[in-house]
Amino acid sequence: MDKEKLKQILLDQTEELDTTLIPNLCHRKEEDLVDLNSHLAQVVIGVRRSGKSTLCKNVLQKTGVKFGYVNFDDERIGDIKSDELDDILMTLYQMHGDLEYFFFDEIQNVEHWELFINRLLRQGKHLLITGSNSKLLSQDLATHLTGRHSKIELLPFSFAEFCDYNQVMTAPLTTKNRGLLARAFEQYLAQGGLPELLYEKDALGYVNSLYESILTQDIKRRFNVKNIEILRQLSQHLLNITPAIINKPSLRELFEIKSPITMDNYLSYLTQAYLILPIKKYSNKSSVRAQSEKIYAIDVAMMNKRENALVGNNLGWRLETIVYLELRRRIKYASEDIYYYAVQKSECDFVTVDGNTVTGVYQVSYDITNEKTRKREIAGCVSAAKATKCDNVWLITNSHTETIEANGVRIQCVPAYEWLTAME
Repeated sequence: MDKEKLKQILLDQTEELDTTLIPNLCHRKEEDLVDLNSHLAQVVIGVRRSGKSTLCKNVLQKTGVKFGYVNFDDERIGDIKSDELDDILMTLYQMHGDLEYFFFDEIQNVEHWELFINRLLRQGKHLLITGSNSKLLSQDLATHLTGRHSKIELLPFSFAEFCDYNQVMTAPLTTKNRGLLARAFEQYLAQGGLPELLYEKDALGYVNSLYESILTQDIKRRFNVKNIEILRQLSQHLLNITPAIINKPSLRELFEIKSPITMDNYLSYLTQAYLILPIKKYSNKSSVRAQSEKIYAIDVAMMNKRENALVGNNLGWRLETIVYLELRRRIKYASEDIYYYAVQKSECDFVTVDGNTVTGVYQVSYDITNEKTRKREIAGCVSAAKATKCDNVWLITNSHTETIEANGVRIQCVPAYEWLTAME
């Protein structure tokens, strides 16, 4: 590529970074996980437009360091080869002078990018890297950057961050604050946590654009998918039925996918691109955990703010998805795992596990005023608590507060807006 053209592209990208990202109006907890003094590559991964670039920019700006920035998701350098990365490096030095810090956005788009990163690490440079593909980055990191990277997963805004951005007080829980929190949660339940939806008026158009970008940029181009229409139909269907336990033979029959390997690949692509998130069934047997899988959408906006969405007003599905995403955020700080629980006719939405010890039991129900629903949800809590010998049991609803004693199990029933804004 022509050197002057490359310099103009990088100047344009730097200007865009300064002018188009979301203002730093709320602190993302994951910012505290980034260590700019480390000589390990700091790798931030997550779905497109979850705020990875903003997070990295905020961390760099707060420390005041001079850094070089490149966005490899720019179509003008979309076909760049690994042997041209030195041209980019030289241009950055020309623009900024000597540099110790570099921020590379979506660098996994360049083949053999990890070799370039490894070389910079050997030179003692401090690197911030983002990517929208969890498995691709993980595989390359494990192979080429073993012991030389720190991985940080960033999901869309949590409800606490949503409140912070909108300046809604989460404490103390006075009558007024409870009312305002409940109001904010109604908005979050409908809108989700994609950062740019906080100010984008055309939610349908935005989510459709994001969905198509994930399919075409993060899946089709990266994995060379030939029949993208089948994958599009499959992903639409999964987002319409999530949360759901996956039945691969039924899916293969429904979409006329002959090969089990192709089905496994399609599900893997959707997971790697963070469009859907899977969890395993809780069991003491590894074979059970490996076979049974349940999926969730990356954000409720993907469930009800895109074309052909069928979730509609199923508030229970949306609330369960929000609780799952929050547990996923929390367990990374506790070094735990999360599973769903199901045995015979009894089900409980989530259990968190540290090694072989279950640390929490979580049931989610939007409304338990119906006696039949109440009995079912309590029975699921009791079954999971007794089977796992766990006494940290939660029933998360839309608005109900109560301490329930059932068959020797103490269940803390709390409104979602309260549980989501208070760490246990």
